[in-house]
Amino acid sequence: MRPDAMSDRRPETSATGLFVDRADAGRRLLDRLRASARGGTAGPAAPLVLAIPRGGVELGAVIARGLDAELDVVLARKLRAPHQPELALGAVSEDGTVYLNDFVERMPDVTAAVIEAERRRQLGEIERRRRLYRAVRPQASIAGRRVILTDDGIATGATLGAGLRTVREAGAAWIVVAVPVAAPERLAAIRPLCDEVVCLLAPDDFQAIGQFYASFAPVPDERVVDLLRECGRPAATAAGGHAPG
Repeated sequence: MRPDAMSDRRPETSATGLFVDRADAGRRLLDRLRASARGGTAGPAAPLVLAIPRGGVELGAVIARGLDAELDVVLARKLRAPHQPELALGAVSEDGTVYLNDFVERMPDVTAAVIEAERRRQLGEIERRRRLYRAVRPQASIAGRRVILTDDGIATGATLGAGLRTVREAGAAWIVVAVPVAAPERLAAIRPLCDEVVCLLAPDDFQAIGQFYASFAPVPDERVVDLLRECGRPAATAAGGHAPG
């Protein structure tokens, strides 16, 4: 990724307001993406919108509807620290590849056996979701396509980073990361992994994603399935045409 390819606008550096909910955040991201030559509607075909489940799918559906794009998910899971489940050691992708944060090497209680046990637990959850979601939405083709990867925010960036590597290895032509809010230092770590970033807020007082939402209720699997069923097929397929290869 060339440094000059990152044409994102500078995000706000202080929290000046809350998103009403994930749908509201998705609408605001959609407005910004429409102004982006690569991330929006320019080009021969609409982009593929990929969301990190479960919360990211709410935003992804709004963006996909607005851009007349196809919606799918990227399945990656956070690897939790022992006795500190909110601390991400890293993440595991759908194919089992593990990505660890640098600080893990300074945690003597996090042994290879601990990481492997957590990897297996999270792969079990990935497989459960894969069976559930793929029953209504076969995996989209990524190779050669413009991809918008979205989530409801970036705290550690571990899961999004694993998703980005998966998308890059699948041959995406151009990757836009679109998030409403991010911890500034984690956003900086994500930038080299993609081609463009669209981020609305990167506040210095970031503590947790939920602090920037008036409503941040958990998203159930049933909602993800409904959204994939509604938005998961490309417009050409719905009109009787053919899905892109």
